[in-house]
Amino acid sequence: MADNILNSGGAPDGGPQIGLQKIYMKDASFEAPASPAIFRGEWKPKVTVNLATRTADVGNDGMEVVLEISVEAKQNDSVAYLVEVQQAGIFLMKGFGDEDRQRVLSTFCPTQLYPYAREAVADLVGKGGFPQLQLQPVSFDSMLAAAEAERDAAEARPDGGDSAPA
Repeated sequence: MADNILNSGGAPDGGPQIGLQKIYMKDASFEAPASPAIFRGEWKPKVTVNLATRTADVGNDGMEVVLEISVEAKQNDSVAYLVEVQQAGIFLMKGFGDEDRQRVLSTFCPTQLYPYAREAVADLVGKGGFPQLQLQPVSFDSMLAAAEAERDAAEARPDGGDSAPA
């Protein structure tokens, strides 16, 4: 019985099902172009974090979801380090309508991958000789809601969201 619950994502028979099949790191890079000089002086960097996701159908009800995290730390005008991680997973998805499927791919799946990507970033930064960076938790639901609100606001403008001059 427990195996059936785990394999079905806990959904009742006939309902939507999701299962995490595999988690893996697709790509990772670390650059510290200003080292070793950057290690001198007081450490008060400006850190910029960018998140993105992409998906690909891998067949047999499987979807690859890739969470891309890019972190740049600048000390004054010098780039102290740049970290890029692509954390991926294969998710088995059955019984979802198009809208629900897109929502799951945009929120649930990246939420599952984020802790692994977060750990990889912290590890790479620490191994680069810098104080370990702990990325804050992220709400992918809130990010999706903000993107949808922005899209709706752009569509509601009289110019249809196109602010370029005619």
